[in-house]
Amino acid sequence: MLATLLIIDAMNLIRRIYAIQEKQHGESTRAIEETTKIACTALQKLAQQHTPTHVICVFDSHTKSWRHQLYPLYKHGRKPIPTLLKQSLGNIQDQFMKIGFESLLSETDEADDLIATLSDKMAKKKQKCIIVSTDKGFYQLLGPQILIFDHFQNSYTDSGRVLNKMALNIDKLCDYWAITGISSSAIKGVEGVGEKGALLLLHEYGNLQAIFDAPINEKNKPLCKVKKCEHEARLSQQLVTLKKDINLGFNLQDLRYQSHR
Repeated sequence: MLATLLIIDAMNLIRRIYAIQEKQHGESTRAIEETTKIACTALQKLAQQHTPTHVICVFDSHTKSWRHQLYPLYKHGRKPIPTLLKQSLGNIQDQFMKIGFESLLSETDEADDLIATLSDKMAKKKQKCIIVSTDKGFYQLLGPQILIFDHFQNSYTDSGRVLNKMALNIDKLCDYWAITGISSSAIKGVEGVGEKGALLLLHEYGNLQAIFDAPINEKNKPLCKVKKCEHEARLSQQLVTLKKDINLGFNLQDLRYQSHR
């Protein structure tokens, strides 16, 4: 039997809902109550829409991860989670459980890496996985068994859509971000190359290692900049690449979905 795992990037969903409620009600109990209610309704709608056999909501622990140890400025400047919302996450998770959605939280691993590990395990078993998130970092996981769904835009993203949108195959994305960086995570990449320059280099040389191995060409300014900043590019590549080998400590059977209406 073909299984379908619906993975919810929980903080991605909750914080976007909360941002709207905070504008209407301020940082208040009312904003939390409305966020919880709307998030639960969203989960039930997602379950009806995608008819999964298994579901999981993956949460961040908001503690420093291995990426911070590697690069202390990782996510520097990002707006922290509002205090009241952070204090309410336990109750939100309880409400999710009441409607059949278990929560996964690790004190040592980022939600992105947990999601990558879960989806990779499904893909290797030729089972279907749908990641609910607006985070483009998950594009690197796309494949025949893995799709991304944007709940707020009600739209799917697959590898073909990424190719059309970014003019890159999925296996080139981490090399691309290694050069361009990701500003929302304070990952700098290589200064002065930009998206256009990164695309030109990857189309010409194929991958980041081939760029490093290419002979110096003084006329090719983007090439010279990347070769000069090899350390920075390799660090960025490591930071943007999601881990797929986390020991989860549970089986797929534990995530079987049972609707609680």
